[in-house]
Amino acid sequence: MCTYLTERVAITARAKGTPGWLKVTDASVYFDHPAELPAEHSLNIDLLAPEKGPSARVAVELDPAAALGLARAVLEMLASAPQGLLPDDVAAAARAHLAGAMG
Repeated sequence: MCTYLTERVAITARAKGTPGWLKVTDASVYFDHPAELPAEHSLNIDLLAPEKGPSARVAVELDPAAALGLARAVLEMLASAPQGLLPDDVAAAARAHLAGAMG
């Protein structure tokens, strides 16, 4: 079953693709059938550089358990970054997400 669940996020990032490093400005996160991962469904992340056309993207298909582990690792890194390296609201939001997940 296709879920058609998609979150689009404006981002500031760089990603390495086939032509080299790309300035990516958009991300799509969706839960659907993977193209390559041998699983029924996966969490898929596309990092896009739309101004360079449809092939300027980096795609990742994650097993749901791997996606959850990655999300936790990202939150833990943001929550534990030394003070002053991140905007205070980013670190606080990461800590709040972790506290909510643990509570």
